[in-house]
Amino acid sequence: MEQERIYLDNAASTRVAPEVMEAMLPYFTEHYAVASSQFSHTPGIQAKEALDRARGAIAAKIGAQPEELIFTSGGTEANNLALKGAAYANRKKGKHIITTKVEHLSVLHPCRSLEKDFSITYLDVDREGFIDLTQLEDSITDETILVSVQAVNQEVGTIQDIKEIGRICHERGVLFHTDAALALGWLPLNVQEANIDLASLSAHKLHGPKGAGGLYVRQGVKIKEMIEGGYNEFDRRAGTENIPGAVGFAKAVEIFKSEDSQYVQKLRDRLMERLLQIEGAELNGPKGERRHPGNVNISFRFAEGEAVTLHLDMKGIAVITGSACFSRALEPSHVLMAMGLTHERAHSSIRYTLSRYNTPEELERAAEATGEVVERLRQISPMGEPEGGR
Repeated sequence: MEQERIYLDNAASTRVAPEVMEAMLPYFTEHYAVASSQFSHTPGIQAKEALDRARGAIAAKIGAQPEELIFTSGGTEANNLALKGAAYANRKKGKHIITTKVEHLSVLHPCRSLEKDFSITYLDVDREGFIDLTQLEDSITDETILVSVQAVNQEVGTIQDIKEIGRICHERGVLFHTDAALALGWLPLNVQEANIDLASLSAHKLHGPKGAGGLYVRQGVKIKEMIEGGYNEFDRRAGTENIPGAVGFAKAVEIFKSEDSQYVQKLRDRLMERLLQIEGAELNGPKGERRHPGNVNISFRFAEGEAVTLHLDMKGIAVITGSACFSRALEPSHVLMAMGLTHERAHSSIRYTLSRYNTPEELERAAEATGEVVERLRQISPMGEPEGGR
């Protein structure tokens, strides 16, 4: 009998929770009016009320007011709106922005685009993916208007010291944006305590639907509208709101508990321990509490990442690699390279990301299969085996 597939790419997207599906369905089949029709008929009022309830629930989760949350199509749009919107709305104050070399591409690409009008500083990171807070402080000038540092790294799970970054920005009078897509639910996140001015959120990283996200904008912070054509979302984002998505997003936030994160972290630590027993295995990123509860990223010397990934897929195990062959770019992971890894180590990296739906039995099978695949690939590799290998 064929074994069930094991999905370990949850940093990319998670399975939608059954409770989320149940909450969303009525807004496809029964309550399908748009919120902007609230002034015309009862179904429009019901749609607006559902949108308001969802907005309030998500905002409360991060310590914000409902009117401070703008619904978007996801984290990518939220990052674009935060960066471009804040930059162009505040350009009279200055034309300098600070970010890091390891951000998600939905931050790095907008920053590249902004380079035609603004000066951008890209902060270095250490071998575990952390920025140097002294370098951050030294990089802020009188022209600096915005600092954007992710809460959690998408590839190696590094958790930045958001509270300290927020303190520095607050004291220097600079706006602070964080891409919190992989932090929401998984980690404590309070925009007031961390002095966050803008925070990007995403539903499908915590068992919510794809196509639903949000941008927290602190009251009083100016951003320029990027999508024009209406008066939705407090005149900051035109377009018909995705009410089923918003409802599902709110339900996902509601049902995701700290116990889920703790359970996944135990799975992570066990998987990490098993994988590091494979000869020539090297952990990428930090250990312990400074790493996302569901992230394991390991390089296997003398085993190409794309080959490991394809062989594991044939065994029914879904993981991802930082190798160039799995992207449109012709270079290895920008995150791993920024951390100072060699091309060889970056090309041999495998990312396993877990969710509350994974089981200890699945991870034992994944670890065993990885060991078999790596050993087999080394036997046929022209690069040989690690020292001590057979």
